[in-house]
Amino acid sequence: MRHWAQWRLHLAIIALAVVSALPCRAAESAVLRNGFAIRHERSVVIGSVTRLYVSADGSSYVDIPTVEIDHFEPAPDQQPSGFGLHASGKRASGSRSSTSRAAQPQLTTADLNQLVTASSGRYRLDPDLVNSVIKAESGFNVRAVSPKGARGLMQLMPETAMKLGVPNAFDPQANVEGGTRYLRELLERYNFDLVKALAAYNAGPQRVEQFGGVPPYHETKVYVARIVRDFNKKVAQRSAAAPSKTAAAKKTSAAAHVSSATAKSASPPAPAKAGSQ
Repeated sequence: MRHWAQWRLHLAIIALAVVSALPCRAAESAVLRNGFAIRHERSVVIGSVTRLYVSADGSSYVDIPTVEIDHFEPAPDQQPSGFGLHASGKRASGSRSSTSRAAQPQLTTADLNQLVTASSGRYRLDPDLVNSVIKAESGFNVRAVSPKGARGLMQLMPETAMKLGVPNAFDPQANVEGGTRYLRELLERYNFDLVKALAAYNAGPQRVEQFGGVPPYHETKVYVARIVRDFNKKVAQRSAAAPSKTAAAKKTSAAAHVSSATAKSASPPAPAKAGSQ
């Protein structure tokens, strides 16, 4: 009996060693046809959709139509987003440790402008328009959450974020990228009618199509007016600044021309060639 117990113990140790030697399943990225990628731990095909488990314990997942997935590839090492602060540099709520707070870099106005400029360039939108939308949506609060569940700088709803391939709406770069792309899609959908596109961003395309324009909701009307007013203000400021920059450039050019002419007139005459009379 004692010999049998020792044998079972040896078997258990061998089994544990074999299991420990097995390679851990590496995370993958599902690359969608729209170019976005979703990092996940494992995937299961269920009918016409593929379920992507984005957490190791399987408690969180997203369902993506299988036809929308182009291919799978090994996921790169995940880097912390590092943005846990407001755009103003003030600390966002939710941090518990002073040590961890100090370790987080700040999302400054310059950082945000860089994100907006990059995303706007990719989707051919005016950066000032995107900034106006962010201002109306979240007040530049990276951790903003609306009563309806919209999240982040451009207030993406969970289902919208999923369709745009944004796994973490609190990641400023992913949020601005997804929100800018969504705004571009709405502009194309409504033939670049900015008012309709903004109304759809706020109330949803189905409401805009239901009412044939801006829905009769006070919140949506105020929202559209606020963004249009802020954007027009930025455009006017740019237009006012343009003539002064042009005048300054002309003045600098004229000064350079005068300096050049003065230098030429002050230059000594060229020496006569040998043998000249």
